[in-house]
Amino acid sequence: MELLPLLTWLLLAHALACLAWTAAARRRQSRCYLLDYVCHKPSDDRKLSTETAGNVIQRNARLGLTDYRFLLRVIVRSGIGEETYAPRNILEGREDSPTLEDAVDEMDAFFDEAIAELFARTGLAPRDVDVLVFNVSMLSPAPSLSSRIVRRYGLREDVAAYNLTGMGCSAGLIALDLARNALRTRPRALALVVSSESIAPNWYSGTDKTMMLANCLFRSGGSAVLVTNDPARRGQAKMELSCLVRANIGASDDAHACALQREDGEGRVGISLSKALPKAAVRAFAVNLRRLAPRVLPVGELARFAARLLARRLFTTSPHLRQQHLSGGKQKGDAAAAPKINFKAGVDHFCLHPGGTAVIEAVKKSLDLEDEDVEPARMTLHRWGNTSASSLWYVLSYMEAKGRLKVGDRVLMVTFGSGFKCNSCVWEVTGDMADKGAWADCIDAYPPEKLANPYLDKFGWINDVDGDTLML
Repeated sequence: MELLPLLTWLLLAHALACLAWTAAARRRQSRCYLLDYVCHKPSDDRKLSTETAGNVIQRNARLGLTDYRFLLRVIVRSGIGEETYAPRNILEGREDSPTLEDAVDEMDAFFDEAIAELFARTGLAPRDVDVLVFNVSMLSPAPSLSSRIVRRYGLREDVAAYNLTGMGCSAGLIALDLARNALRTRPRALALVVSSESIAPNWYSGTDKTMMLANCLFRSGGSAVLVTNDPARRGQAKMELSCLVRANIGASDDAHACALQREDGEGRVGISLSKALPKAAVRAFAVNLRRLAPRVLPVGELARFAARLLARRLFTTSPHLRQQHLSGGKQKGDAAAAPKINFKAGVDHFCLHPGGTAVIEAVKKSLDLEDEDVEPARMTLHRWGNTSASSLWYVLSYMEAKGRLKVGDRVLMVTFGSGFKCNSCVWEVTGDMADKGAWADCIDAYPPEKLANPYLDKFGWINDVDGDTLML
């Protein structure tokens, strides 16, 4: 009779041990380590100089003088330099009649260089890849571009390949999230995440001002990233993913339509960026930060913010205090100011999407950042332009090339995209980060004492941009 209780306790202990082992295994498999990444640097003969950019705009016979001046004003204020890259069909004057071959050639140039370099740098082989996630918003051929990578590099027959399209500039972190989730079902696996954008067939040659803006910002580029959940490779990793948060406010009509591919009145297809875009970005950003903050900030900072928020609400709902404020009490006015969370309490570096000057400045203001915090995004916009989903990796590469990332540092990535979406993640630096990558030949020139604006020098006769066009 005494044997039964003993067996019961042994079975219970065994069950608990199995549960603990399963939970620990799941935690190990949910980890995501960044082994390395490569940002694509196109050949120098694809650089879009000031002169060439002006010629591309000017040769559009459909543009009147007002349209021409509008485009020049926008590009003068874009924050872009003259060492960004464009597809060959645009440089050769064939933007009005692109072919599928033009689009595929742009992708192949990226595949052949960036992905090959990534395998060479890590010492891993294509057949080591268990999961492939590729994203590009504006090109969806058949077979898919992910299948093109599988064929070109001879990936295994059982590789889990995913192809994302139409996800906009925020697709880089969506692809990372998909890869992380796929790794959770595969112990000790390796994922290749590839991000790019198709510029060649997507130049807009019409006269709709909301659709001309994209021509001024988007440039050729791409990134290839290797991540793993194998704890044995942690020693090789540069960073470990702490958390990833996604927000999509596409249920709102205004937000859904603020960045939209559509036809203009003459049937020409392009991306329309409406005046509702800044408001949608702010809303999506706020939703994202509300979910992100508890995951990355210390309890003390969250408590401080909650106390200030409560004080503000009490102040604004108290007739007596409100009257004191209206009478000019400076102290009361300060107390009534909307409180801001200090993300620097939990984050050391800010890797912001270089979607345009106004986007960078809006995030800087929202997070109460300094010029140094947004320097990587500004310099990336100037040197590379907006390379869509791959942009964040160029910003990270700038930080690494500058030697700013030390073991233990935490890096916040924030990106926006059509939908409308705001995605963010936090990495912790775990290994040596001293590669100069795509910035190797120019990093010493950044940041300059004064950021040159070659377009302003050449087109300085253009008047200031109207306020309603500064949605970049």
